[in-house]
Order: sequence, then C-alpha cells, then structure tokens
Amino acid sequence: MTPNALRWNGSPGHYEVHYLTTTDPRTGVGLWIRSTMLAQLDGEATCSLWFVATRPDGPPIARKATYPIDRLQTEGAPFSLRIGESELTDRGYAGSFDDVAWELRWEPGTLYEHVHPALRRLKIAQTILTLPHADVAVHGTVTVPGIGEIALDGAHGGQAHLWGAKHARRWTWAHCGDFADPEGNPVPDTFLDGVSVIVPRLGREIGPSSPVVARLFGRDFTATSPLHVTRAPSHFALTSWHFEVRDGKRRVVGEVDAPRESLVGVTYTDPDGERAYCYNSEVASMRLAVFDGDRFEGTLTSAGRAHFEYAQREPLPDLPLHLT
Repeated sequence: MTPNALRWNGSPGHYEVHYLTTTDPRTGVGLWIRSTMLAQLDGEATCSLWFVATRPDGPPIARKATYPIDRLQTEGAPFSLRIGESELTDRGYAGSFDDVAWELRWEPGTLYEHVHPALRRLKIAQTILTLPHADVAVHGTVTVPGIGEIALDGAHGGQAHLWGAKHARRWTWAHCGDFADPEGNPVPDTFLDGVSVIVPRLGREIGPSSPVVARLFGRDFTATSPLHVTRAPSHFALTSWHFEVRDGKRRVVGEVDAPRESLVGVTYTDPDGERAYCYNSEVASMRLAVFDGDRFEGTLTSAGRAHFEYAQREPLPDLPLHLT
C-alpha cells in the first residue's frame, strides 16, 4: 500500500485528510490546501476541498466546498485521489472550486512517519500522521482572490496524509522547510514537522506527547519513540510552541510563533459529531537550535515561512471562524 493510499474501508467512524502546505517566497503568501473525507457514526459520509491562503500584510482567504461521498474516487497504483474538480497524485495536486484554483507539481519526496510502529500495532493512537512527501520543491500556479495568479518556482512544500477515528483534546502542529542560517543564507536539505498533543484517557488528560520528524543539515532526525515522545518538554498556546526533542545524541530546541492577526479559524468534526476548533497560520516563524552531543551544529531560522496550527475543543470567543 502506498503511503497516500486511502485507508477508509467504507465503514462509519473514520476521517481522513490529505494536505499540502507551501509558501511563495516572492509574495510571502502561505498556502494550505486539503482533500478530506468524513464518515460519521450517524449520517451520510461526505468529502470536502479546503483552500486557505495567509498573507503577511492582509486578511486571509478561506474557502471550503463539501460534496456527497460519491464525488470521491481513488486509485492505488499509481495513487490518485479525486474530489470534485481536484486530483492529488504522488507528483502533484490540481483543482478548482468557487474562485480559487491550483495547478501544482513536484518530484516525489521521502516518507516520514510520526507514529511509532509499536503504537500503531497496539492501536493506541487514534490518529495516524504521515508525510508521504515531506520536503519537496513545488512548481506551478495558484489563483487567489484579491491577489490573482501566483507562480511557484521551487517553493518549499510538504504533503501529508492523516487518518483516524478521533482528534486529540488539544494540540499544536508546525512545519517548515524554508530555513536560513544566521547570515541569511538558505540551508538546503532541511525541514522539520512536529505535533504536540493532549488526549483524554480514563477521565483525565494525558500529555503532551510530541513526535517530531526532520532532516537537519542533510541528516535525518526522528524523535518518535514512545519514551522520547512522552518525555519531551513541550509548551504550546494559541500563537506559540516551545519544544525540545532528542534523537540519540542529537537534540533540537525549537520555538514557533504566529501573528495573531494571521490566524484562520476552522472547525474539524469528528466521526462522533464532536467538534474541534483550530486556528491556523501559514506565515508563522520558526527558530531551531541543533546540537549533536556537546557540539553545537547551528541555528536555523525561518521568518514568515513556517506553518502552524493550534486546536482545542471550545471556540475562542474573540477570534472568527472562517470555515465550519
């Protein structure tokens, strides 16, 4: 089974998401495009397209279209997922609805997985997150209302796939593949993607658990073992995340910050009907300090080209929900 293959077997009680994040370095516009399906325990299954564009100096653009589940079609070899007028493959993503459109392509990247194989075998994780194409150069065009057509020429991007039966109680997520060194020089062959989640167990909250996968200065970094995930220091809030993770002797200390005014409020619905309220920015900033034992490897920074999400089970009264 290919990493992007649809896991839904046709039964109720399942949700699934494929998404792409990328930022145009010329305009600073960050993009978050999603193909999703939801099979509720009570009700008809549906599928949706989501399109979010975050601007560094203007209001965000958010669109969503929902269809009956028969508008979803998929093939396994080669992989293809079609919803409405869109198609996602292992080499690109194209689609249009309402007043937005995208025609994007990339060369297939490397797979990274956040959930340790032991946790998957024991079926402890209620959501599985993978990165079929973790760090790719995105080419093509995107049409954004109020901006027009944006041409992407090798913009850093990441394509993810997740599925499960229930979202966490609270969580944060961040991704970045567009880093510079302290002198402002681009750092190639480098990205980071991580989550930090709090889940309910036996009437109380457990966590945070913080799996992080990365490639830093050309070397893989995988902090996903159950021991490391549960012990990693992690503190997150609406617009920030501070964390420290380890893989063997290597250690990463990271911080992510998102402008409050850039947050796009969206609603996720679980198969049991419970909702989570998520606040997402595609123009966040990230700073990493990387160590190998006692040796300091270097500092990585990304100003306005990181992607960030914070979520909880109650909506925030002072922030709008753009998509429900």
